[in-house]
Parts: sequence; C-alpha cells; structure tokens
Amino acid sequence: MGNSDIRADLVIRSGSVVDGTGAPARQADVVIKGDRIVSVEEGFEGTADREIDASGKVVTPGFVDVHTHLDAQLAWDPLPTSSCWHGITSAVLGNCGVTFAPVGPGQREFLAEMMESVEDIPRQAILEGLPWDWTTYGDYLGWVDRIDKGINVGGMVGHCALRVAAMGDRAMIESSGTPEEIAQMCEMAEEALQAGALGISTSRTLGHKVPDGRPVPGTWAGSDELLAFGDVLGRAGHGLFEGAMRLGERDDAALTNTRAEVAVMGEISRRSGRPVSYGLVQSDRRPDLYSKVIEFTKEENANGGLVRPQTTARGIGIIYQLFNRTPWDRAASWRELGEMSRPERLAVLRDPEMRARLVAEGDETKLMFSPDKMFILPDGPARYDCKAEDSLATHAANRGVSPVEAFIELCLESDGNVNLNAPILNHQLSAVEEMLDDELVTLGLADAGAHVGQIMDTSQPTFLLTYWVRERQRWTLEEAVRRLTSDTADLFGFTDRGVLAEGKFADVNIIDFENLTLPQPEYVNDLPNSAGRYIQGSSGYDYTIVNGEIFMDHGEHTGNLAGRLVRSA
Repeated sequence: MGNSDIRADLVIRSGSVVDGTGAPARQADVVIKGDRIVSVEEGFEGTADREIDASGKVVTPGFVDVHTHLDAQLAWDPLPTSSCWHGITSAVLGNCGVTFAPVGPGQREFLAEMMESVEDIPRQAILEGLPWDWTTYGDYLGWVDRIDKGINVGGMVGHCALRVAAMGDRAMIESSGTPEEIAQMCEMAEEALQAGALGISTSRTLGHKVPDGRPVPGTWAGSDELLAFGDVLGRAGHGLFEGAMRLGERDDAALTNTRAEVAVMGEISRRSGRPVSYGLVQSDRRPDLYSKVIEFTKEENANGGLVRPQTTARGIGIIYQLFNRTPWDRAASWRELGEMSRPERLAVLRDPEMRARLVAEGDETKLMFSPDKMFILPDGPARYDCKAEDSLATHAANRGVSPVEAFIELCLESDGNVNLNAPILNHQLSAVEEMLDDELVTLGLADAGAHVGQIMDTSQPTFLLTYWVRERQRWTLEEAVRRLTSDTADLFGFTDRGVLAEGKFADVNIIDFENLTLPQPEYVNDLPNSAGRYIQGSSGYDYTIVNGEIFMDHGEHTGNLAGRLVRSA
C-alpha cells in the first residue's frame, strides 16, 4: 500500500535525517508505528496520532554507549542519568570483568566491594539497592529484563565474577585456575551467553584492585584461561570479548609484554571467530604507547583477527570542586572543610582568619597534579580542551597569588561553582584526534555510572558533536553520528538498532544542533544514603525516543520507560 494508507503512531516531519550509516544527510519524514520505523522518506502522506515538526533540526538514531557501569544504578535510577540527557538510548553493562553475577553463597559483599574499589560506586548503595535474587548471570539478566528502564541495555558476564564463583578464595592466585576450575568458569560463561549475554569481559590492568590493594581476580590468569573463553564464544557463535588490558604496564622499552597481550586478543578473536574490544588511551607518561598498540592490533587483524580498540572523545579527568573533593584535602584544615555543609564551606572561605589557615596549609600540601596540569572549566558551556590560559597556574599568576588562593578567590566570586579538571588519561586531544581518525578505533570508555565522585564522562556524545564537529569541523556530522550509532551497535550486537531505516527499532534523537550545549558538571547527593556524585545535563536534545515512545522532551523525562533488555543472538 502507498504511504497515504499508513496510520502511524508518530511522524517526525521535515528533519535533516542523518541515518547512522555515514550517508549524507537528507530531508525526510521518519514514520513510526509501535516500536519500529515503517518508513524514512520525504513527503509522507499518511496520518499519525502525533506529529513533531523537525524543520531545521537534525534527526539521528539513538546513541549506543558500549562502555558503562550502570549495572547497579538501574536499580534506583531507571532513566538513567546522566546518559538520558545526551541522546543515549542503548548501553552495555558488565565492562572490565566486574559484574554482580554469577554469585555464589557469601560472595555478594565481595562483588559489591570490588565494584566500589574498581569503579567508585558506593558499596552500601549496591548492597541495599539490588535485590540479589539471582545466582547465575542469566538470572541477573532476568532481573534487568523485569525492571523499568528508560533505555535499552545489554550486559556482558565478567571474568572476575566467574573466577570468584568457580574458585572462591583461590580466585586471587597469580596464575590460571586448574583445568577443572577453568571448565567451571566456561560452563557459567556458556550459560550467560545462552541467556543472551552480549559477551565476556575481563580486567587485566594493574590499576583495577580489590579493597586490600591486590589486583582483581583474573589479572594474572594465563592465556589458557583467556583462550578458553574464546572457545566458549566460538561454540556460542555470538557475542564478543572485551577487556581492560595490561598495556604498557611493567613492560620493557620494546613493549614485549604489551605485544604479547595484544597477541592473546588476536588469538581469542581468531579461535572464536568473534570480535574483541579493549580500552586504549594516551598518557603523557608514555606518550607514543597508544600508536604502538594500534600497530600491534593491525598486525593481529592482518592475520585473521577482528580486534578493535575503543577510546574517549576527550581527556578522562578528575573533577575537583569546593563541594566535593579538592586538591588540598590532605591538609587538616581542608579535611575539616570537607566535613561541613555547603553554606558552612562558603562561610569559612569568607572568614579572613580561617581562609589564611587554608591558604597556608594548602601552600604546603603536596599535590597529585601540578597547578599547570589542572584546568578551570571556564564559565558557560563546559570546555575540555585544557588550554594553558585555563590552567590553575595561569589563573594564579594573573592574580598574583598562589594556586590555592586563586582557587579560593574563584570560589568566592562564583558561590563555589568552580570546577577544576585534572586529566589523568588521554592528556592530549591531538592523540584523541589521531585515534578517532583511525576507522579501527571505536568510541567508548565513557564509564557512565562509574567513578561517580571523581569524573563525569557520560556526556562525551555531546562533546563530540559540539567540539569536534560544530566548532572544530574535524569530522562531518554524518561520520560522528555513525561512530555514535551503527559502529558501536554492530560491534556489540545491538541488532536492528543504530540506523534509521524501515524495519529498525525506533530509537531516535531530534537535535537542535546549532544550539546544542554542554553545561558545567554538578555535584549532587542523590544516591542511596545521600551519597554524592557528579551529573551533567545538556540543552539541544529536543526529543529522545526509545522503542517508539518519547522518552525525553527537551531534557525532561516524559514518564515513559520503554527501554528493553537486549540479548545477543
């Protein structure tokens, strides 16, 4: 039948459709019935229950965030924030090997404590916020399936949890499990994949530790244990392997260990016939490591692997501010300040005697980052390009005071609303630019739901669009949207998502691109038990639609929670 005979639920009219494939934008009407797109064409003549005039707006698929730690947050925040404010309609749970299932008797506390230690999600919120009415990963996915959620989510089963469930206290040994223990891990992993898990994840980096300071379970597992998971993926015929790998750590100048780590990923991919994804960042401590790792990866792929690094669209940075943590918290006066309410903190800064003590002790404090490596996020939309003129050192020099005095003065001038950004990874945007220029590299590592009291990187889609596309014009809008949608959806198995086309799921963003803005991050105390975290909103996302239902309307939740569990198949 012709389109005049269609009775649709929703029509998005006359927008500039960027369909997620990388094809040039075109003006078209996006027609939605139920949870699917029924046509994307110009001049729809049928009728609809609701129409949205998207003239002058950009219409894209919903964004797919493949590296989150929203595993617990969904229990108390079904939207989930801050993802919902940045066009994200699908997300991957279970990254870095850290998951809440499978779980054996008496192990839930260990898994919660490990998640807190690795991802800075409060242990008590996890223990009290989750029902813990599962044993297997399939049972955990059943819980995710049942709960209300605003976005689509899929999950990978974590190596750390598999190892603890199979080995108990022996999970922390610095070697592979016994053949019997590996077989038990593989059996549980197979159950997870049969239940719809998107894949298997691991952590190998020495930066991920349990509370007593030891690396997480599986860090030192040998290639036999890792390759066994590849065999599980091969038998399943679906899913991928994801890792926080040991790259450049305890290595020699020739990067012998790093090359071996990449070689294991290549062999997992070849043996399984499945893709492998891993996190990759630049660091000033070893500035050219990332380019060497990409070179090693391409060598593995030339030999039949499908291994893809993922990185962020900007630096990964710790945020300091008056109402959370500051760079001077080792000093007694600053620790005392941190125990006070917001009004009390400002009152202390206004008191000359108390301010003098803060300055004196702050000036003597050994800092984690030097003042020239901490950057004031300027007033107005948040910027993350870390210009020298925005450094705390420059602000101090311009005012003729010490860095701690400059911070106090800035706080007094803004009622405490000053954010200091201290990049810890992807220090150089030029390196980010080089990585994202390589089609092998995917967007990821935004860590939504993780490190909530330290960083706020969930907003990277908005930064990509506002900074790299609109301001720098470094990539086309079409290419940026492809990176945010079909590229990530296809890699992680989000079938029929990431593209605006007939028959695909109706996950859609309507964006006022010219007015898209990224405001400053805020520190709020809205977690269970009033624990604190950073959030960051946006403006310019007129509508976000999930499975055909309008989810967000100009930054406000409509009440619809149409998100679904995405199972790999």
